[in-house]
Amino acid sequence: MIKKLMQKTGALQKGHFLLASGLHSEYYFQAQALLENPEDASKTGSQVAALWKDEPIDCAVSLATGGIIIGHETARHLNVRHIFLERKKGVFTLKRNFKLSPGERILLVEDVITTGGSLKEAIKALEKYRPEIIGITSILSRGNANFNYPLKALKESRWPTYKPRKCPLCKKGIKLNAPGTKQSSG
Repeated sequence: MIKKLMQKTGALQKGHFLLASGLHSEYYFQAQALLENPEDASKTGSQVAALWKDEPIDCAVSLATGGIIIGHETARHLNVRHIFLERKKGVFTLKRNFKLSPGERILLVEDVITTGGSLKEAIKALEKYRPEIIGITSILSRGNANFNYPLKALKESRWPTYKPRKCPLCKKGIKLNAPGTKQSSG
């Protein structure tokens, strides 16, 4: 079902893209196009939650900004609370009076995972709260990330990614688009 929804919403794009990881790719998944309709967001969150229905989860934690909608919808379908990390001076932190208790069982929720760099930063930021990370989940995993936690995604894809200096799309002179959202917020 997720593949049909990606096609219907135009979330999967083809061209030459700069990913948040710094890598280049011919394919880009714009999760927000898939999630802008509340009904589609709810269906997607339900599918992500179903991957974890037998796990003991207390809280879904997502990364701002891309993971907020899918994190919320996943939490809603798991019937748990949802909080998110956001960058402050370039470092992930809990703001807005969000709290985690030691041992609280959390599910990290992201829209797209490429190298997992942002999630690794988030895990490091969460260490001081000492939660129990049950797993990591996303709508799409590009298959390039490794974690010490279970990873489940609605869709796995092995679309090639390239370092900028070795990118065949750059060599062909194809215009580079930078639609990502990796930003610092104060």
